[in-house]
Amino acid sequence: MFLFMKKNSFLVQIILIFFLFSKSLHASNSIHFDEGEYLFDKKKFDESKIFFERDLIFNPQSAKSYLYLAKIFNIKENTEEENINLKNVLLLEPNNDEAIYMLALIKINLSDYKKANELIEKFDLVCKKLCDKSEELKSKLDKLKP
Repeated sequence: MFLFMKKNSFLVQIILIFFLFSKSLHASNSIHFDEGEYLFDKKKFDESKIFFERDLIFNPQSAKSYLYLAKIFNIKENTEEENINLKNVLLLEPNNDEAIYMLALIKINLSDYKKANELIEKFDLVCKKLCDKSEELKSKLDKLKP
């Protein structure tokens, strides 16, 4: 009986250490994102990009970091990298209205009527905070109609 309790106590200690370590690891990861967001808001895009990339090293499923990287590449007019990061956001969060909106704008600018239309339809279904942008997208898409 005493041996059984000793083994359980050891197991509980290991579990506690694991949870404490994982919490501190997560906290350090969010520091990278928070610093990147702070620098982004200060319009220091090159510096913020480094912190978002660091966040992704520790947390490869950070849709927010991919979204901010897409915004940086949008500002730098690097459509290819913006597109890649937006697709990563949508893999992680398929209903992210901001990513759908940005990707729809890319498709409109590339004159990809079919894909832009699909994205706008999806945007209308899932929009939460950017619903007022739907008419803007539809207006831009109408200019592409064959």
